[in-house]
Amino acid sequence: MALLEVKNLGISFGGLRAVDGFNVNIEKGQLYGLIGPNGAGKTTIFNMLTGVYKPDDGTITLDGKNITGKKTIEINREGIARTFQNIRLFKELSVLDNVKAGLHNHYKYSALTGILRLPGFFKAEKAMNEKAMELLAVFDLDGQAEILASNLPYGKQRKLEIARALATEPKLLLLDEPAAGMNPNETQELMDTIRFVRDNFDMTVLLIEHDMKLVSGICEKLTVLNFGQVLAQGETGAVLNEPEVIKAYLGE
Repeated sequence: MALLEVKNLGISFGGLRAVDGFNVNIEKGQLYGLIGPNGAGKTTIFNMLTGVYKPDDGTITLDGKNITGKKTIEINREGIARTFQNIRLFKELSVLDNVKAGLHNHYKYSALTGILRLPGFFKAEKAMNEKAMELLAVFDLDGQAEILASNLPYGKQRKLEIARALATEPKLLLLDEPAAGMNPNETQELMDTIRFVRDNFDMTVLLIEHDMKLVSGICEKLTVLNFGQVLAQGETGAVLNEPEVIKAYLGE
């Protein structure tokens, strides 16, 4: 059974069919890519998978459980986390506190314990600090844990957003154009990081990306969208060699 099964997913806005009959199966541990031109429906699909939009049609099943139409926080608790094309960090908080924000579902204490600073509060805070620092070390951000997130260079802000998503302990990580705005060296480093996350966190990754070097370098399978519909789907090498894909999306 696939980790993520999406069947006949569809949504319209003001009579415009933004996504129509979208199907995909993603196996556990897979690195899967979703590509296509601007307006093809990629981020709309991410928004349906994470509860930002409620689909008009179709079903979304995660690890055997139907999560169609659930709220964002419920879907996150079921095991889907994401990053955004436009970075969304708590920029007024430190790097460390950004990651800790993703841990609060897993380290709980009562309001009274927090207000009175009872032993349970300090125990939970210590555990969260340790876990957050472990995650930051993966992204070489542990040395910058105490600075404001807004003071990180752009590429490191991207990494921090991924670290915060991983703090929720997802089964499936959605990355919306993670290489956007990165230089070639940062992109290569990001590719290595994504592979590390998959291999060491037992993670399944679905990513939207326009950087074809990244897509061909790490994605095992691809879906190509055009006007909300699937144009091509399958093994990455085969899909990228299809004439329609080359002509429409690679400019060759």
